[in-house]
Amino acid sequence: MWRRYYELTKPRVVALITFTAIVGTLLASPGWPPLRALIWGTLGIALASGCAAAINHVLDRRFDEQMARTQSRPLPTRQLTERRALIFAAALGIVAMTILAFLVNLLTAALTFASLIGYAVVYTVWLKHATSQNIVIGGAAGAAPPILGWAAVTNHIDPNALLLFLIIFVWTPPHFWALAIARKDEYARAGIPMLPVTHGVEHTRLQVLLYTVLLFVVTLMPFLTGMSGLIYLVCALLLNSRFLYYALALKLTARQELPMRVFRYSVTYLMWLFAALLIDHYLKIG
Repeated sequence: MWRRYYELTKPRVVALITFTAIVGTLLASPGWPPLRALIWGTLGIALASGCAAAINHVLDRRFDEQMARTQSRPLPTRQLTERRALIFAAALGIVAMTILAFLVNLLTAALTFASLIGYAVVYTVWLKHATSQNIVIGGAAGAAPPILGWAAVTNHIDPNALLLFLIIFVWTPPHFWALAIARKDEYARAGIPMLPVTHGVEHTRLQVLLYTVLLFVVTLMPFLTGMSGLIYLVCALLLNSRFLYYALALKLTARQELPMRVFRYSVTYLMWLFAALLIDHYLKIG
């Protein structure tokens, strides 16, 4: 039973979200951040992310039943009821907000709550079904974790934290649209207006390429602004070059395996990019 509840939290997604929040926490301090902010802030953000994921499961149940990628989730398979899932989500949310408000600071709690509502309600209920630009607009909620981690330490919103937000915000469309290309027929069957469904695969491939080029530029900004040094610059150039190679291949060829390969690489890309920010922060050489 615990594994069913655990699956409701989308653990892989939450792990990446939590990692970017931790990076924000660590970058916010010249040395080691206050343990109170690091431990309780990370826990609160992770629990809130799990809460948002569980709510998403409930609200998307009837769509998940129609898609092969999501048919085996706990709600479509009737392993859990919607009522139990909502109680679980509420418990996670209450604990998360209590931790952040009383053990971290009110700003982090408020921003986390806004992010939770943005993803679990605004994106899932409205944006996802209203426009093919759903993932672009809704990506703001998923890009918030570095700001949350930064605010946990400083209790204010820093321009450098906004730069981390911008990186994830621009990364989200090529990341998700690659998956949408691979699952185009499933989204069409479920009636969800993802870009490949509404504008076709060729147009989506072009958008993936254009956003990847934009991402290349945006990820150089930490170095150009003096936030990061040479270690990060070298890693960013290597990671971006490979991402751009995949995006070009996706645009110029029709190989069936490429969309999922781009999708999987994009996850690895973001993880290593933020790891490079962290390494550079503590071992800066220029």
